[in-house]
Amino acid sequence: MTEDARDPRILRLLREGPPSTPFIELPGGRFVMGSLQRTDEQPPHEVMVGPFAVALTPVTNAEYAAFLEATDHEPPGEWENPRFTQPDCPVVSVSWFDAVAYCTWLSTVTGRACRLPTEAEREYAARGGVPDVLYPWGDAPWDSGVHGLGKLGADRPHPVGTSEPNGFGLFHMADNVHEWCSDWYDATEYARRAPSAPVVDPRGPDEEERPRRASRGGSWRHHVKVARIAARSSLGPERRYNDYGMRVYADPA
Repeated sequence: MTEDARDPRILRLLREGPPSTPFIELPGGRFVMGSLQRTDEQPPHEVMVGPFAVALTPVTNAEYAAFLEATDHEPPGEWENPRFTQPDCPVVSVSWFDAVAYCTWLSTVTGRACRLPTEAEREYAARGGVPDVLYPWGDAPWDSGVHGLGKLGADRPHPVGTSEPNGFGLFHMADNVHEWCSDWYDATEYARRAPSAPVVDPRGPDEEERPRRASRGGSWRHHVKVARIAARSSLGPERRYNDYGMRVYADPA
């Protein structure tokens, strides 16, 4: 662990043992996934997801430090950069493979089946039980001062829990860092499956020749700091960008 990561809060967490990730249990249900805003979000179609659990916030540097200490996993790309190692900020520069490895480790130490979400689970969770809105708080644009999002810093992520939660009590479902999903990304996936709606627990396409994994959420690095609930993004699974993090999901308790 680097000197920059030896913050007293990280060291205390390491002494106390593995992180106790706070989850919210969601019942699942039926919702309309997608939108008419962009081609890869079309057409809106009805989806049903089963129950699952989701962490209140993205994985923090303090939580990820416990994983590195326990496993000797390769640190993230920005682990020695003080801009990105504040203990209560989201860990960044983690690849999809890093995120899967963290979930696998957390499953072992907590006894829960931890994993990354499907795109459907991520969109359902981001909606917070409120249908037909652009953002978790409604339709107001990002720069309107809603929940202070228009005041976010421009050169780094901000500490978790600093924007108001959505209807499910989840923080940063539209802002802060992009979050990896389990699915392979395909821009035409919605068009293929919409005729079968309602689609139950869609899992995305098989790998075949698709080079990118899906992701969701906004990014501190972009001019527009937040993303619409239905907005899709993607990246090669080996990439480690400093606006990409992760959030843990789990099978129901």
